[in-house]
Amino acid sequence: MRKLFLVASFLASLALTSYAQKEKGPSDAEIAHIVVTANQVDIDAGKLAEKQGSGKAVKDFGKQMVTDHTAVNKQATELAKKLKVKPEDNKTSADLKKGGEENVAKLRKLKGKEFDKAYVDNEVTYHQAVLDAVDKTLIPSAQNAELKALIEKVRPAFVAHLDHAKKLQADLGK
Repeated sequence: MRKLFLVASFLASLALTSYAQKEKGPSDAEIAHIVVTANQVDIDAGKLAEKQGSGKAVKDFGKQMVTDHTAVNKQATELAKKLKVKPEDNKTSADLKKGGEENVAKLRKLKGKEFDKAYVDNEVTYHQAVLDAVDKTLIPSAQNAELKALIEKVRPAFVAHLDHAKKLQADLGK
């Protein structure tokens, strides 16, 4: 089961970095949609962890993911409105959404410590993939200074989430 989650996360990573292979990266409208979609994927998984996690640390982490990623989505949506940029659906955001839905469907079938481990393992892989995409594709491709600044502003939160998930992963492995 763990391999399925890692495969789904790997596919999300490939989707996020697919633009890196092109000379021209995603447009600001596409970046806005990618940001919102990537956050929503983690919100959905976090809500499930709040309900289905067996340990307090996993439930609390899920709750933090919902809170933090909801706040980022609110900022991104407000900025898009201010800039009069309509987030534009694209292959990357569609792949992210599909991967997130598949991940949640797989997680729903798990219980107890098996759920906790699978959820946390996926969070480690997912946050690393998002950070790679932020650094290699989203920040370099963003044309609007305010959009780029927002992504740069929230980047440390993604690093903190990754570090937290890695600590949970180590604790669950004991």
